[in-house]
Amino acid sequence: MIRKGLLAILITFALAAPVLASSGSSSKPLAGTYPIILSHGLFGWGENSGGIISIVNYWGGTDDYLRSQGATVFAPGKTAANSNEVRAQELKAAILTYAAATNYTGKFHILGHSQGGLDSRYMVSNLGLSGRTATLTTLNTPHYGSPIADIVKTVLPSWIQPFVASVVETLVKLVYGGTNQQNALAALASLSKEGLTAFNGYTPNKSGVKYFSYGSSITIPDLIQHPLMGILHPACGAGGLFQGQGFTNDGLVPLSSQKWGTWKGGPSYGIFTTGIDHLQVSNTLRSGSLWYDVEGFYMNMASNMKANQ
Repeated sequence: MIRKGLLAILITFALAAPVLASSGSSSKPLAGTYPIILSHGLFGWGENSGGIISIVNYWGGTDDYLRSQGATVFAPGKTAANSNEVRAQELKAAILTYAAATNYTGKFHILGHSQGGLDSRYMVSNLGLSGRTATLTTLNTPHYGSPIADIVKTVLPSWIQPFVASVVETLVKLVYGGTNQQNALAALASLSKEGLTAFNGYTPNKSGVKYFSYGSSITIPDLIQHPLMGILHPACGAGGLFQGQGFTNDGLVPLSSQKWGTWKGGPSYGIFTTGIDHLQVSNTLRSGSLWYDVEGFYMNMASNMKANQ
């Protein structure tokens, strides 16, 4: 009980101030924007997460940048590895806690990266948050599945999958801390083509909510600019071709799978940048800052939210 009370106090002080600031900072471009909720992806974390991972920022400082421009931003943590449905319940609880702590009764804008876009969609469509949501923006989200998830399911025999999942879950608990129950197999199923086909059937868009999507891809999988995603890129491309999703991808998600609602494209970058990969687009661990105008890209997304509230 003490821990929950302290968390509520921290949320109040951390978030109430930006609400007041955004309402009084009329000279800032994002002043007057509904609060923006940042929903992280698989193996992601939030500003209220614990464990070793919490010493770094999942969003690479883009949350603080948007705040500096007049926006109110909340980036809650969820279970690192679990189904879209479980994570959606956690996201809803975090948003309602935020609203209660700040006495906010209005609507929100939601920006979900990767699986964070899927749990956000489920929350809005099936958990009663459509009336509190103005826009739902997804970023490099696998709306029609990730070939990498299907490759993992195919390569690992069914008898060994629980063991591998147990190892992954143990490592996640060590790095992320907390008491949330991890479920790597549920996460894997939620990101497969079969899982997303079913998911889309029972997660329709809600009227009154405006849906936008942004995305990116790797043009050349060089390991200097894409040290991790460059390794996965060829496999994702081959799997995408096999599944009818095309070769172009960001290392984890085919470009065709990233499109949902109104497609808005991706970040601009120079001729010496070989595309923007799955982690760089969210600036996770500040991995995108060297390769494109991260702040400009996030300002564009936030400005689109404000224009559609």
